[in-house]
Amino acid sequence: MLEPELGSSAGQRLGAPETMAISTLDPGHKPPVMPPGRHVTVRVRMLDDTEELFDISQRASGKVLFDLVCTHLNLVEGDYFGLEFQDHRKMTVWLDHLKPIAKQIRRPKHTVLRFVVKFFPPDHAQLLEELTRYLFALQIKYDLACGRLTCNDSSAALLVSHIIQSEIGDFEETQCRQHLLNNSYIPDQMALIDKIMEFHHKHMGHTPAESDFQLLEVARRLEMYGIRLHPAKDREGTKLSLGVAHTGVLVFQGHTKINAFNWSKVRKLSFKRKRFLIKLRPDLNQSAYQDTLEFLMGSRDCCKVFWKICVEYHAFFRLFEEPKPKPKPVLFSRGSSFRFSGRTQKQVIDYVKDTEFKKIPFERKHSRAQYNSNLSPLPSLRSEVPKESASYTARERSHSPSKHHWKEPALVSAEDSPAHRTRASPSAQANGREERPRDGGRAAAAVAAAGGRHQAAEQLSTEPGSSSPRLPGAARGMVNGHRPAKGGGGHSPDGRPPSPLTSPLLNDAAARTDDEDEARRKRFPTDKAYFIAKELLTTERTYLKDLEVITVSFQSMLEKEEATPDSLKNVILSNFDPLYKFHTGFLREVEQRLALWEGRSNAHIKGDYQRIGDVMLKNIQGLKPMACHLQQQAEMLRELEKACRASRRLEGLCRDLELQKACYVPLNVFLLRPLHRLLHYKQILERLCKHYPSAHPDYKDCRAALEDVSEMVSQLHGSMIKTENYQKLLELKKDLIGTDSLATAGREFIRLGCLSKLSGKGLQQRMFFLFNDVLLYTSRGMTATNQFKVHGQLSLHGMTIRESEEEWGVPHAFTLVGQRQSVVVAASSLSEMEKWMEDIKMAVDKAEMSNGLTSVPLASSLNDHKSAEDSALEQESEDDLSASRTSLERQGPHRGNTMVHVCWHRNTSVSMLDYNMAVENQLSGNLLRKFKNSNGWQKLWVVFTNFSLFFYKTHQDDYPLASLPLLGYSVTIPSDSENIHKDYVFKLHFKSHVYYFRSESEYSFERWMEVIRSATVSGGRGAASGRKDAQAH
Repeated sequence: MLEPELGSSAGQRLGAPETMAISTLDPGHKPPVMPPGRHVTVRVRMLDDTEELFDISQRASGKVLFDLVCTHLNLVEGDYFGLEFQDHRKMTVWLDHLKPIAKQIRRPKHTVLRFVVKFFPPDHAQLLEELTRYLFALQIKYDLACGRLTCNDSSAALLVSHIIQSEIGDFEETQCRQHLLNNSYIPDQMALIDKIMEFHHKHMGHTPAESDFQLLEVARRLEMYGIRLHPAKDREGTKLSLGVAHTGVLVFQGHTKINAFNWSKVRKLSFKRKRFLIKLRPDLNQSAYQDTLEFLMGSRDCCKVFWKICVEYHAFFRLFEEPKPKPKPVLFSRGSSFRFSGRTQKQVIDYVKDTEFKKIPFERKHSRAQYNSNLSPLPSLRSEVPKESASYTARERSHSPSKHHWKEPALVSAEDSPAHRTRASPSAQANGREERPRDGGRAAAAVAAAGGRHQAAEQLSTEPGSSSPRLPGAARGMVNGHRPAKGGGGHSPDGRPPSPLTSPLLNDAAARTDDEDEARRKRFPTDKAYFIAKELLTTERTYLKDLEVITVSFQSMLEKEEATPDSLKNVILSNFDPLYKFHTGFLREVEQRLALWEGRSNAHIKGDYQRIGDVMLKNIQGLKPMACHLQQQAEMLRELEKACRASRRLEGLCRDLELQKACYVPLNVFLLRPLHRLLHYKQILERLCKHYPSAHPDYKDCRAALEDVSEMVSQLHGSMIKTENYQKLLELKKDLIGTDSLATAGREFIRLGCLSKLSGKGLQQRMFFLFNDVLLYTSRGMTATNQFKVHGQLSLHGMTIRESEEEWGVPHAFTLVGQRQSVVVAASSLSEMEKWMEDIKMAVDKAEMSNGLTSVPLASSLNDHKSAEDSALEQESEDDLSASRTSLERQGPHRGNTMVHVCWHRNTSVSMLDYNMAVENQLSGNLLRKFKNSNGWQKLWVVFTNFSLFFYKTHQDDYPLASLPLLGYSVTIPSDSENIHKDYVFKLHFKSHVYYFRSESEYSFERWMEVIRSATVSGGRGAASGRKDAQAH
């Protein structure tokens, strides 16, 4: 017998090309502690049919062996899996984690354990790792082949088409047919070959990771998904089968489900000899109530095996944490002491969210897929907290949008330590390789520098995953999965350079020296008025860049599109061109005055130029005649919305424009920038007037300019509030699926955010949208659009609300009692609960006082009394699977980094008052940034808007190179132990992510702290109103 070559795999020896994907544990992950004693070799068969040998002590518990397997696979979410084997009675049982192996496996050398999926979650989006989804896909493939996962022919063909798309790539008729002839995936496959090929042809461009995702999407809808049947009989002797799922205990006759006992209805599960007993809670609605159901199984051992898996399923999906062991009885015990051992699903999800891992390549067996990188991206499947998000490759901002120019919809993360990892969607990893920087100058040079420093601590990286390969350590004969390490750690496995998503901001190539900084600072004025005037300059530069998005990119797009109505072209052209021309001149004057103020000119009498009030007064008076243009903002929004409804092509062009890098906030926000700018002028003049004594020569001009701009703001205030609300409704409409008419007259947006909804499945993360007439709850759709699907609505008329933490035993829970339905939800914290309850009570009061009902925003097919959680318990039609998949494919790309998605990832909420505060709190300027583990400081141009920091190399750049959403972050001053011995430094901190920023003066330091706090600390309505009123006077 030939020994296999060390380090080679079965796939390699057969000539299969290596295709790499990403896992997130280090190969050197610390193995579990091995107890002393005689060692035995245990054989474990993996899901890809490879076998591994593990050397383990006989005294070791089952958990030690299971942890060794997970460590070998670099598997983070191992809690969904288990090891099964045939015991001495020829029964298939699960390896108990608490018992020693010697007491469970009598003949280890002759026993083969199978590593398989044990717990099947209701939603595959809860699987946060690509490796985990790959292993689940292998389990589905195995269940199909052995006949355990039964379904109709249409679903079977669709499942197989996704499997072969993952294995051989895009459809090619001869190759596909030959592959199906050589490989059997389902019984009676020959009759379905044509149907399989028809489906396979529709999957063009899907990567193996995307194919896994789509496979699980189809499989989870099937009635037999994740079900293992245990033969039983009822009291009449009818042959049945019992199964267990996340919802509860199921009863089957053949392969048809005939009954289900939800966990919420089950009071106790027990067994007595051959009898399996289910004790139910009393049901007052049923007259013929049966307290205990009895099923007869083959033997006591069969009963106990099924009872154990029921106990484990209930604990894994329903409990918040692992149950504590029962105290041992002093004299004798009664009943089984078995309990669930391990993390619950909630603990697994929280652990993966809160813990940082390094991405490690893994391999797929059989995968030879080569894919096109120009496809639409899948959403990021990890509900991880998004960190610093990167825009990707450099393109000229004047380029017209195209279907191949997409923006990463998930929030790509920047890590501050090489031991950390980031995550992107499978297609993001694929698409990341396609685009390359095209702009010249410093940005391109910085990209090249970042590409060569892929492992630097300051790197923003998403490893480009090629097609996705077989499991690591697939060679036979390996002990504990060890083999020599291959290659370097930083680059992608196939030797390609790092992804262009890597931000050139995040290296130290442009780090400034402290001496240069101090010398430069001493040359500038120290008067506070100078720094207030400098804020005017920096924010005006950003404002002019924002106007260019409309006057250059948007107008050029409208002119090229024949379907654009003349009314829309005229209103944009007539309003924005005069404003852009005016502010270009204003910026030039401010730049000249600041240059004189700083002493960079030949002026000898500095005192005449150390003021800004005269420039402000002149230009505010010049802006007053343009108030008519500012009053047209709401009309522009309505014209644009009307035109997009009338022309599908124009709607697509606007969507493509939003996906461009220069459009770093929603397009409608750019249309409202002139209104926002008036508020900024007012704030700057208020600071100047507060700073100057009344006798100061600049005070009079500043005061006069403040009166003029305050008059303009007061005239536009009413329409400004309505326009902001209308813009927000239009933006939310893009994020929602299942709404017909969200932006209707009279509707007001109040709050959106994440709450956990209590249902038969347990706590489910849902996105709630509160308006003045209705409360919507949604979940994020796992499609290329990344939108949120509406599950249900609650009318606010007659709604009551009460705290119910003690009633349900769920922290921060409260109950919403509507006229037709009651919903129990839980907030992430006490403050979140208080904000939601306060806003809902206020919204209910508004709804009660309104004269007429606002039109319902949901489709007529969605009823108030029926939620998605309820309907999920019903059988779904398998014949509709392909139709639903096709309809999702027709939807276009969608922005995935809006505030709705940030709230979803960070489990928080934002109110309309917060949005209004964010409009006023915008800031731009140069900052020095330092990471926790880096040495030097790097100078960046930073823009704060829309609850985020956007990073540029210089203020001339047309698009941000990276962004950092601030919701959830805390802003503080570094402590002495952090060794940041510099002035004017503030620290941004979120979980393990730490960033230091350094400003040039005390004034700018206070301003940055002020605006960032407005985004990171969201107060209640009272606090927010107080801040707003304080700023208004």
